[in-house]
Amino acid sequence: MTGRSRENINRNYLKYVNSFAPPTQHFKTCGRAFLVGGLICCIGQFLRFMLEFAGLTGDMLAGTVSVILIFIGVLLTGLGVYDRIGKNAGAGSIVPITGFANSVASPALEFKTEGYVYGMAAKMFNVAGPIIVFGVSAGAAVGLIYWLIAL
Repeated sequence: MTGRSRENINRNYLKYVNSFAPPTQHFKTCGRAFLVGGLICCIGQFLRFMLEFAGLTGDMLAGTVSVILIFIGVLLTGLGVYDRIGKNAGAGSIVPITGFANSVASPALEFKTEGYVYGMAAKMFNVAGPIIVFGVSAGAAVGLIYWLIAL
């Protein structure tokens, strides 16, 4: 087969495949991503204002807001809601801290049937990366120890 006929076959194949694919609506997709990402950030800002009103300040305020947003992301992932949000919002749901929580919790839930160590824990390390999972786990453990000592 010559290079020219191979090129025609590739072009015809791409034309055939594209005839089945729905047209991409870039502005609609970007608009949804912007709105959902903005809504997630507005929820975080609302939590910050409420916790600031309750008396938290500085690092304690920032850490508490982050933990609450991560918890919400993991909870919505566990309930299957975050995946539906992600389908409609695209990158708007992936970029904020809740998207990070989703990327860690999703593989853990998916491989739960393989057991807690070889399924959930191992897949969290494969997908999210050992540094991220270890960093969050170590940070939570150190925070808990610090909190217990401060009592």
